[in-house]
Amino acid sequence: MKKRMVMSDYIELHAVNPDVCQVEMICEGLRSAAVIAYPTDSGYALGCAIGMCQPLDRIKRIRDLDDEHNFTLICRDLAEITQYAKVDNSAHRILRKCTPGGYTFILPATHRVPKLVQANRKTIGVRIPDHQIALAIAEQLGQPLISTTLIMPGCMDPIIYPEDVSDQVGSLVDIVIDGGYCGFEPTTVVDLAEGKPQVRRQGSGDVGIFL
Repeated sequence: MKKRMVMSDYIELHAVNPDVCQVEMICEGLRSAAVIAYPTDSGYALGCAIGMCQPLDRIKRIRDLDDEHNFTLICRDLAEITQYAKVDNSAHRILRKCTPGGYTFILPATHRVPKLVQANRKTIGVRIPDHQIALAIAEQLGQPLISTTLIMPGCMDPIIYPEDVSDQVGSLVDIVIDGGYCGFEPTTVVDLAEGKPQVRRQGSGDVGIFL
């Protein structure tokens, strides 16, 4: 069901089997420079299509981020990750084992990563979330989403309920996607840029396999 808000579209999607037509409508918005608030397995997030400055600037304003903030690419599969990150055999084995899941992996960036996404362009954070709505959007869009967790300025935790997303950013984004309650833990961040896995942040993903 889709209902109109004052400043944004509000779209309810089934968390396991999202409607294909509604997902395509969301992707049409993204291709037209929309900013979306959408569910992941680690809370709600803000996202836009890769390579567009204007929606990314809007996300920075919503979260009060500076130009040094490093965004994450939400990818649909491992093949897409290898277009934007350099993945050696060791990293590939880890990615196969841990994706989709609650991990963000830091890898050396390829030349396809826009400068506006990553401040230093040497590395890039990538993930394949274990959430069907996020995956369906990335699949239908045909390119990664530039993404950052929806944590409001002055807060420590991500927004996990759709009604809170609507209340806090409904007038600031173009589309709010209601996928129900989201997981409350942030992702586990694993740095693979230097070869040996280094856990930079422990979150929802099991770190035991890296110890």
